[in-house]
Amino acid sequence: MNHSEQRKKLRAVLGGSKCLSPASVFDPLSARVAEAVGYEIGMLAGSVASNTTLAAPDLIVLTLTEFADQIRRIMRVSRLSLIVDADHGYGNALNVMRTIQELEHAGVSALSIEDTSLPARFGQPEGTDELISTAEMVGKLRAAVQARRDPSLVIAGRTAALKVEGADAAAARAKAYAATGVDAIFIVGVETLDQVQAIYDAVKLPIIVGSAPASLKREGLAARGARILLQGHQPVAAAVKALHETYTHLYNGGAPADLKSRIASPQEMERLVDADAYKKWQREYLRC
Repeated sequence: MNHSEQRKKLRAVLGGSKCLSPASVFDPLSARVAEAVGYEIGMLAGSVASNTTLAAPDLIVLTLTEFADQIRRIMRVSRLSLIVDADHGYGNALNVMRTIQELEHAGVSALSIEDTSLPARFGQPEGTDELISTAEMVGKLRAAVQARRDPSLVIAGRTAALKVEGADAAAARAKAYAATGVDAIFIVGVETLDQVQAIYDAVKLPIIVGSAPASLKREGLAARGARILLQGHQPVAAAVKALHETYTHLYNGGAPADLKSRIASPQEMERLVDADAYKKWQREYLRC
């Protein structure tokens, strides 16, 4: 399937003047729900993929193949412009090239490669981040740009330098990453609008903000070059809570009918799984 149109739509957002927040999705059905609400941009985080695919924490135990397979399942049924967090590219610069090829083929519209040293090394203090050198990250991003086949695919260089090395170092890293030909800079650890402004001044590329305090509004971020603001991954947590409450109700002897107001109707489920199309195909191809 050709996903260039979805990629071009995302590029239009990055080239615009507004800051938007994507829907955090985790499987084909959640993507369909997000689209039904009106979202045009989705986000699949590495942490969410690890949680939902393996029921494992975000410790880089998910493989590239597992990640790409889940993306393919989502993009087989979705028209979302999907942004994904490709972590450190699953290895060195050559692994990054393979990552670009696999995720582009899977249908992503944008992906980020980060400068965090992953997985955590033996003896690394718990809860801390360590960064690879700027030179190594530049090599990874150059390799990523070279490996891209569809020029509309967005590649973002992601840095955690704000919280590890400080604002000046983050701006310097961002400037070096921008020189590789990436399309956007993804920053995490933002606390102030001035930090976003400093990064934007250094690179003059669209900014993706990984998270921000509630006091920082999208309008203020947009004025400082931010075009995407992630808002966390509440949908998967909400799904887990709903599952737990439903299972508990039924396990304790509650009647299924009692859940009617808390669950999707049969009609809504049929719309989400495209039941009408399947019924049409059954009539056309399964009957003499």
